[in-house]
Amino acid sequence: MKKILFGVGVIAIIILGIIKVSNIAQKPKGNSQKIRIVTTIFPLYDFAKNIGQDKVEVLLLLPPGVEPHSFEPKPSDIAKISEADIFIYTGKFMEPWAQDIIKGVSGKNVKIIDSSVGIKMIPVVFHNDDELKGSMDPHIWLDFDNAKTMVQTIVQAISEKDKNNANYYQQKADEYKNKLFALDVEYKTSLSKCKSTEIVYGGHYAFGYLSKRYNLKYLSAQGVSPDAQPTAQNLVQLVEQIKKDNIKYVFYEELTSSKIAETLANETKAKLLLLSAAHNLTKKDFENNVSFLSIMEKNLINLKIGLQYTD
Repeated sequence: MKKILFGVGVIAIIILGIIKVSNIAQKPKGNSQKIRIVTTIFPLYDFAKNIGQDKVEVLLLLPPGVEPHSFEPKPSDIAKISEADIFIYTGKFMEPWAQDIIKGVSGKNVKIIDSSVGIKMIPVVFHNDDELKGSMDPHIWLDFDNAKTMVQTIVQAISEKDKNNANYYQQKADEYKNKLFALDVEYKTSLSKCKSTEIVYGGHYAFGYLSKRYNLKYLSAQGVSPDAQPTAQNLVQLVEQIKKDNIKYVFYEELTSSKIAETLANETKAKLLLLSAAHNLTKKDFENNVSFLSIMEKNLINLKIGLQYTD
């Protein structure tokens, strides 16, 4: 009988061990010593990675290749946020769905960061009747001064979670802000030497901040949402504007159909150039560790071509 009881005890221990191993396997991968950060869109992901380096584990909620304006979080995404130390989003105008998630994780250990805090936002320019009036343009990271503010907001949040390494995080944030400053100077210098100051964009209204910062005229085929469809009148007006101002290039956006830009180009014999708002990356670019800064450097190359840079 003792032998039988002993056998049962061993079996029980083995079963408990299997359950523990199984539970461990189901937990999110990663170093538990690192600060776990979940971000909504790519610029925030890249900012957090550059600040935290190997002391943080950063997850991009938006799957590679997905257009962020149409993103709808799944229950598994909400679980990832609730398990994080820090959740960073752009603001209520970029991620309106975030408000419900924030309510759901309220009272948990996760620190919620609205990266638009402290930034003066500009109103949306409407092209479509189906867009809410009174909304603000959410593409704040496309003004590099705003991007620096966002970086500082993020470093403060990380430092509060890991006070022992606060100086390290601030140093990395300052280094990154210096890179943003240098890129801003490069944009100002280069764009001031272009013959044209007019951007025609065959996509949604994403570059309001950039065009305002560098005194550019900006026309887009769609409103702030890529789902909003331009009217025939919108397209006719843009075609007339392109012909009138002798525009040589029409810019198209990343991750969405370029049909509208192609239509404008075909009607006016203009050429096409990519201008990325850096919301997100393709899977290939994500795997190749393409950075926010490199995207913006490529944008400047194309802007110099499209706006006829002269040195």
